[in-house]
Amino acid sequence: MINVQEFARRLSTLGGEAFTSDDVVDLATAADARISADLEIDATLAQRLLDQISPPLPVTGAQIAALQWPPPTSSRPAAPSVSFSSPGAVDGPADQPTRTRGSGPARNGRRPGSRRTGR
Repeated sequence: MINVQEFARRLSTLGGEAFTSDDVVDLATAADARISADLEIDATLAQRLLDQISPPLPVTGAQIAALQWPPPTSSRPAAPSVSFSSPGAVDGPADQPTRTRGSGPARNGRRPGSRRTGR
C-alpha cells in the first residue's frame, strides 16, 4: 500500500502530465471513494482511481500500489495480437492424422483378466 503523495508521484512517472495530491483526491471523488492525504491506497482503491483516468494508463492497480516501483518489465517480447476471421472454425477431421486402434483380442491370446496360478 502507498500513500496519496506516492500515488501521485507514480502517476506522474507514467504519463505526460504531472499529478498532485489534489488530482488524486479529484480522482477519488469521481470514483465515489473517500480519501484523505494520510490514507493508504491499496490495489483495489488504486484500480478504482486508475479507472477514472482517460486515456487508460498501462498499469493495473496492483502494479501501482506494489512495493516495487516501477513495475518489472518482462524480458520476453509482447505476444502479437491475434484476430480470428471465422469464429469457431476448426480443422476438419480430414486435416488430422488418423490412428487406428485395434479392438480385437489381446496379442498374447489370453483374456486380459485371466492369470496363471501356481508359479
